[in-house]
Amino acid sequence: MINLKDHMWLDSRIMENKMPQPIRGIVGVLFSFLIFYVLWWVFMDPRGIMRWYTPQYGYMYVRWILIVAIWQAYIFNFWPFSLKWRENTHPVITGIVLVAVNFAIVGAVIWGFFYNFLGLYSIPYLSVDKLVGKGMTEFFAREYSSLAILMFAAIASWLSPIVPVCFENHPWQDMKQPARGITVFCVTALFSVLAFFCLMHPHYHVLFWPWQEYAAAYPWWFDFAHTLHGNFNVGWVMCGTVAIWMLEVTFDRYPFVMIKNKIWRGVAGFFGVFFFAVLLFVTFNFIQEISWGPAIDGAKRILAPDWRYLHSGELAIMMLIPAMILNFYFDNGPKNYGVAGNIALRLIIIIISTIVFHWLYYKFSPAMLGTQAAYSHPQQFPMAPGILFICVMLFHNWFMDLWPGKKRIGNIDKVKDDEE
Repeated sequence: MINLKDHMWLDSRIMENKMPQPIRGIVGVLFSFLIFYVLWWVFMDPRGIMRWYTPQYGYMYVRWILIVAIWQAYIFNFWPFSLKWRENTHPVITGIVLVAVNFAIVGAVIWGFFYNFLGLYSIPYLSVDKLVGKGMTEFFAREYSSLAILMFAAIASWLSPIVPVCFENHPWQDMKQPARGITVFCVTALFSVLAFFCLMHPHYHVLFWPWQEYAAAYPWWFDFAHTLHGNFNVGWVMCGTVAIWMLEVTFDRYPFVMIKNKIWRGVAGFFGVFFFAVLLFVTFNFIQEISWGPAIDGAKRILAPDWRYLHSGELAIMMLIPAMILNFYFDNGPKNYGVAGNIALRLIIIIISTIVFHWLYYKFSPAMLGTQAAYSHPQQFPMAPGILFICVMLFHNWFMDLWPGKKRIGNIDKVKDDEE
């Protein structure tokens, strides 16, 4: 037996519904949507106050809000805040404090690390000022640098949860915070940086003219992906992000949780997530071919291979939203048909909900969110509002214990350790 206080606080919570279902679920979704809509209007909406939805500039912040939330809850287990503070403070207060910390870290990472350090002294395309100084317009400088910066977070949102979800922090599970968090952070950050330079840096070889053949590799995916654009990797990495979180919220970590040895469980989980991501990516590309015909090399927008790959990632995000809603707000039902039956029924619900959500989004988002109509308009970028809504749901769950619909009534003090 081991003390859970050395492990995931989120896994220790004992929660009960304060309202009967489905009222509790409906109230929770509406509560999160209200917060999302306020944030969207203030920061993102082209008709609103800050108007950051350009769309990449605002999306950059959204992606980093997500990865910092993962750091706070999954990597650092809410350190430096004590578990006593988490357990005894009203959920609204913990939510406000932890969201404020999240936004402060996001600002420090983007403005401190990327714009005014790495962009100035190492990689110019990470700095708006550097690109403007080389003659680029401010709009394109901001969009190009934002795309690069957000891709660091996008890759990290796929790789960072691998250690706590698949490996359960092995072999560092017995380390105390912040030592464990710093170790896992450094390991996952290293792999995220390596992945960025292999998956996204070659995109910047061909983005600028003349091509940067001495600074970046030629896009290695061109021969089989039929595009030089980095959207090929954007699409399947987004599917990877969705795959790891569906393993967590839909599959309850099955079937990998059945493997007793943590190392083999982690290895199997990593490759299982990767193959699930590839399956999603290939399936979504195939669905688009059925809907709109084959992609055409050199075509623009909806017929272009690069837009199709991007849209596969967008479809994956649209799939993750109902998966999280089902888990967070409707108690991850069904639960009475055995593991395989429960997962199969959840997937049916999620797939049907994804189709409905896809139709609703493109019908109502121009009026509600200020986006442009049509699937492939440059100003129609569903990942920005989609991931912002996911961030809000994570805030509501991780930081606020799903208040007011749920109440944390205690914590599991001990759990059985797995055999090594």
